[in-house]
Order: sequence, then structure tokens, then C-alpha cells
Amino acid sequence: MSTSQTLYAASSALPQTARTQASTAALSPRLVLLLAAAAGLGVATLYYSQPMLGILETHLGASTRVVGMVPMLTQLGYALGILLLAPLGDRFDRRRVILVKATALVGALLLAAVSPSIGYLLAASFAIGLSATMVQDIVPAAATLAPDANRGKIVGTVMTGLLLGILLSRVVSGFVAEHASWRAMFFAAAASVAAIGAAAWRGLPSFKPTTHLSYRALIGSLAHLWWHHRALRRAAFAQGLLSVGFSAFWSTLAVMLHGAPFHLGSSVAGAFGLAGAAGALAAPIAGRLADRRGPELVTRIGIAIATLSFAAMAIGLTMEPHTHLVVLALATVGFDLGVQATLIAHQTIVYGIDPASRSRLNAVLFVGMFIGMAAGAGIGSLALAQWGWAGVIALAVVSSMAALAVRMWPR
Repeated sequence: MSTSQTLYAASSALPQTARTQASTAALSPRLVLLLAAAAGLGVATLYYSQPMLGILETHLGASTRVVGMVPMLTQLGYALGILLLAPLGDRFDRRRVILVKATALVGALLLAAVSPSIGYLLAASFAIGLSATMVQDIVPAAATLAPDANRGKIVGTVMTGLLLGILLSRVVSGFVAEHASWRAMFFAAAASVAAIGAAAWRGLPSFKPTTHLSYRALIGSLAHLWWHHRALRRAAFAQGLLSVGFSAFWSTLAVMLHGAPFHLGSSVAGAFGLAGAAGALAAPIAGRLADRRGPELVTRIGIAIATLSFAAMAIGLTMEPHTHLVVLALATVGFDLGVQATLIAHQTIVYGIDPASRSRLNAVLFVGMFIGMAAGAGIGSLALAQWGWAGVIALAVVSSMAALAVRMWPR
């Protein structure tokens, strides 16, 4: 399965009547651009806070440990949202689901912008994660609207928007927070999502529900898939463990750079998102390798690259600050490449389990991934407060090695 096929495979299990109904809408270039922008701006809300943690710690008078809960709760909210809200796209008109989530996301971002204390910001962060699951409805919408002959191209375009949202979110938020304020960043994010919501209200067609199962039955089917497919459990565990180190790094980087010996602003922390761009944009190579050599091999290679990259960061601790920064940037490229390659391979494995359940299989995989992200953010902040940056790197190395052990364990 190619990378573009992997990205839209979850739509292939839709009933033919639903695909035909949705595809009757004219899929203009403007609508494709709208979906790509909605995916990018929606997913970006998950990452805006990370480069601003050093500033939040100072402005809100909160400890490093408490501030680290901001990205943790965002990721946890997203994981729960995928589990509890993503199945709604099969049960109700997906257009309505997207609009409701977009409205909720605007409200959560505004609450974050006006938060008078860290407590309000933590609540807003959790709500941001829950409502940002609109992204999990946008990509299937694109796959459903696309004609068969162009589905890969169109969904690939939407996924490019999502990828750019992840990569540029940290750069933008770091710059805005340093030159304006962290509140301005949340206000700007709310405005961008509101604009996308208004455009979706006017331009997005309606979708016919693909199932009449009750909500309880939809959620229950996720548990059935989990218990009956060992390959799914293995993929979710391995990707979740790898995500612990990934999230621990990004959730503590800004605080680490803000202190001694670097004393750098949030814009520098955000710029590290560009270092990860090289790794993320190389993900299609992982897809082609999975086609030729099998996804199992790609998971092991990807996790090994991530583990070695985190280990290189540990070596950088012994170097002077300038060299340390260079090593940090290069290692960021490496571990981001490893994480992205592993995710592509895990999606290939999971989508091959049961073609009729690909959307729900994808939801289970991403729940495991974002539980790992939430755990990494929380434990990473504790490690930074207790043992410094060395503790964060140790956590990343150990969790990555555990992920590799899961994939190396005999089937």
C-alpha cells in the first residue's frame, strides 16, 4: 500500500451509497483548499502551546511541573476525543459534526486566551484537545468527496495541509508569543478556526450517515477490535511508547531553552519545528519502503533511528552550548523521521487487518498514540523539574527502546 493509499484507506470501507451521495457534490479546487486549510489549522491548535511554555511559566507564576500539564491535557483530550467523538462521523452528517467541533474549538481557544490563571488554561487545554478532533472528520470527508480516479491526489493534498499545520504551528506560536504575547496567539488561533468554520458552513456539502448503530454500539465495536486483533494492540503499544519520548521532548524544549545556559526565547524553540520538517517530509519514503520490504521492517528501522537520535542528544549534554544546539537540531531531524516512518508503517499494518473497519482501527491506533503523547508531556515535565534535561532525554531513550522491544518480540 502506498503512502497516499494509506492516508485515505479508512474511507474505502464506506458503503457505496454513501460514497455516491457525497461524491455528487462538485469537488472544486477551492473546496480541496478549504479542507486542507481546515485540517492544518485544526491540528495546529494541538501544538501552539509547546514553544510558549517558558513564557507561560513566567507570566502565570506556575511551576515547571504544572505548566507541563498544558500540553499533556491537550494531548489527553485529543486521545479521548478520538475514542469518544470520532465515531460520530459515521453516525451523523459529517458536515454538522465538523461545524459543531469547530464552534467548540473556537470557544476553547478563547477561554485559553483570557485565562486568568493556570487552572483555567489547563481546562481550556483539555477542551482544545477534545474539539480539535474535527481533523479526524475532515480527512474522511475529503476521501468520501473525491472521485475514485483522483482520491489519492486529493487526500494527499489535504494531508499536506495537515502536515504543514503540525510543522508550522510551533514556529508561528513561538514567534507570536515572543513578539506579541501568548494570549495574542490563542486569539489568533480562535480567529483562524472561526474563519475556517464559516467557510465550511458555506462550502462543505452534507454527508449521508453510513450506519445507524447506536452510539454505544459504535464505541463497543472499538473494544471488540482491540481484543480480537493482536497486530492492532502491538501497533498501538509500540506507537504509544515511541510517542512518549517524542512528546516529552517537544513539551519541555521551550522551558529548557528558556533557562541556563541558553536563555533563548520561544521563537527559537518554535524554529525547531523546521528542523523536524525534513524528517516529516521524508515520510513518503517510508511508505515506499513498506511496500517493497514490508511494514514490519520499517517499524523496526524507524524506532531504531528515533532511539539513536535521542541517544545522540544525551551525548550533546557533554558539549559546549553552541555545539549542543547543533546536535539537538540534527537529532530532531532524526527522531522526527523515525517517528513519522514508524507511524506510516503502523497504519499500513492496521489498515490491512480488516478493510471493513479501517476508520475504527485507525481510531484505536491514534488513541494509543495520543495517550503516549499525553503521558510523555506529563512525565517529561516531571523529569525536567526533578533531573533536568538529562532526565527528559533518559525518558525518551528508555521509552523508545521499549517500543523497539515490542516490535522485536516474536509474533
